[in-house]
Amino acid sequence: KMTQQMRDLQLAQARKPPGPSSPNAAKRLYRNLSGKFRVNYTSFDEGSLVGRGEKEKFRKSYLFQSNAALFEAVELQDLDRVQELLKHYSPEELDLNTPNSEGLLPLDIAIMTNNTPIARALLQTGAKESPHFVSLESRSLHLSTLVREAEQRVNELMAQVVNEAPNSDCSEKEKQLKAWEWRFRLYKRMKAGFEHARVPDAPSSVHLSVASSSSLQVTFWEPLSVNSAVVTKYKVEWSCSPTFSPLLGEAVIDKLKDMHFTIQGLLSGTAYHVRVSAYNMKGWGPPQASMPPFAIPSNWREYDGRVPRRRGQAEALDHLLAQVKTVHQHCICHEPCKNQPQSRKHSVSKSLKHLFHPGSKFLKTLKRGLYLTAIFYKDDNILVTHEDQIPVVEIDDTYSCLLMQDFLWLTKVSCMWDEILWLRQCVTVSQSSCSCILQTRFKMLLAISQMQGLLGIQDLGQVFFEPIKDKQGNILIVTLKEVKTNQTFESVRWVPICKLQSGRKSVSSPEEPSALDTLLISLQEKLAYHQRSSHALSPGLYLGYLKLCSAVDQIRVLVPEQLPNILCHVKIRSNPNISREEWEWLQKMASMEEPVPTEPEADRSQNPLFQELQVAIKELMTLVNIPLQEAKDFRLYSQEVLDFGDQVSFLLLLPPSDDVCTAPGQNNPYTPRSGFLTLPLQIFELGEER
Repeated sequence: KMTQQMRDLQLAQARKPPGPSSPNAAKRLYRNLSGKFRVNYTSFDEGSLVGRGEKEKFRKSYLFQSNAALFEAVELQDLDRVQELLKHYSPEELDLNTPNSEGLLPLDIAIMTNNTPIARALLQTGAKESPHFVSLESRSLHLSTLVREAEQRVNELMAQVVNEAPNSDCSEKEKQLKAWEWRFRLYKRMKAGFEHARVPDAPSSVHLSVASSSSLQVTFWEPLSVNSAVVTKYKVEWSCSPTFSPLLGEAVIDKLKDMHFTIQGLLSGTAYHVRVSAYNMKGWGPPQASMPPFAIPSNWREYDGRVPRRRGQAEALDHLLAQVKTVHQHCICHEPCKNQPQSRKHSVSKSLKHLFHPGSKFLKTLKRGLYLTAIFYKDDNILVTHEDQIPVVEIDDTYSCLLMQDFLWLTKVSCMWDEILWLRQCVTVSQSSCSCILQTRFKMLLAISQMQGLLGIQDLGQVFFEPIKDKQGNILIVTLKEVKTNQTFESVRWVPICKLQSGRKSVSSPEEPSALDTLLISLQEKLAYHQRSSHALSPGLYLGYLKLCSAVDQIRVLVPEQLPNILCHVKIRSNPNISREEWEWLQKMASMEEPVPTEPEADRSQNPLFQELQVAIKELMTLVNIPLQEAKDFRLYSQEVLDFGDQVSFLLLLPPSDDVCTAPGQNNPYTPRSGFLTLPLQIFELGEER
């Protein structure tokens, strides 16, 4: 049977298309032992993995060969090839956890040859050990059988080569002999690796923290010594007793991409002891107790029994909006809205313009007034009209100074683009009051509807935090939206941003650029701001720095340029939860009216949160360019922890009370010099919600 398999393999290789060969073609002949590989085999090369079209073709035609190539790469200890295959093919396509005809998996070969880098790469992809090895005895017997059969086959082929006269058949048998000799050495090396290995040491460290009022998070690190065998899984055990008798539960972690585990379903206020042990092919090693030795599931809210600040708020707002819509349902404002002309002259002008430009109602130039522009971008391209202009519509040609309250009102409207028609109908009824503010806001809604109609899309994106003004009396409100799909729009097309910037003919001077020229010049900055403002923080507990400055009509908040939707911050730790015990310590520190600690004390040196805060405060002061000695006058906000969902929470660091908000003209000693910007408070709140 083995001879027939070897002949099948040689026939397949004879039909192999031309391509780069392996460094040692003889080593590749080991595949004669697997019935899976009786197919045309093509070696992997870098070119076959680069081209997208070639890659898809290869997926459909050579899935068996990808499995063969993975076995070959593992046995040849080719880490680069293993990583390449794991990157371009899924575990299912590689048949990663299906044993071959010898009952082996790629991970078995890696751990028994003690190839730690390859074993780790396989483990992080989800590789498992062969299910055939149910005990140490079964693994030892299996390896002994493989070695014995390979040795027997080598002896048979050697006798045939010695006794037969030189011919083509003899040459083929010599190739088979070399392949079997290599296979024999591999099995011997695997058997020796198994025999010399011992169970692993205990994990080098196990950290226990409180994840919530019903869960604990366990983080562990691999043993300092694995005793010549790769650790393939870990076991987490927990109990209410320090002797772990009785044992309340255990969990086996065999996905080692993240070395942590969350124990769920625990009782709040109950102390739990936790330990972790490591496993390799020789069995389980000794357990390592956690530090601290036990933890009590809890949350800072349990200190005084307060409920989450935002509980039910979203539902209440939805209910309120539904009530408002119900009231207006049978009102005259619910009837179709007719756009009323601003004046006879203005209406005729618009009509004549429409006759000469039937395909577009976008503006090319600004003539002193209030305007709306929508920036849609995808990669390095931007949406423009057929005249290669950024889409601009007029809001009001008699409005020369934009009140901040009108602008902030528009930013709130941007949260409900789909309700513009309904808002227009409601505001129409209110025009009888002849309020200047209502007239302006109604015109804003008209302009938004016009932009939506011309583009054929409702969602215009996010309003940029400040309008663009020029000395000619133009004010330009900018909305930004990233398009991630091949979406089509009406009356517009895509062009590269660089082409738009270089091709525009400016009608203003460099000393006094128009609002449109200013927009084009600063376009990359605005797009970068928009992308950064949508970034989310990774899970964890953060220390934020709250600094405000006031003006006549607004309050602005200091934020980093790289993440403008979040306060200036540094990460304290990956666990976002503040336990009840930690919150009690923070309350005691606040009640003593002591400055924020920057130097350790003997009685606090064992408090993990104190040590984490020390590091975070120093890092935050360095970030905002404030001398560390000035932090002695700062305070931690001790009224609550700011929770942003279940995965991100903030503690706030405040300057002295007189300097939290700087008034106009006041000396501002606690504001960094570069890398930051100030946003209107309402804009910041909207960005935070997004």
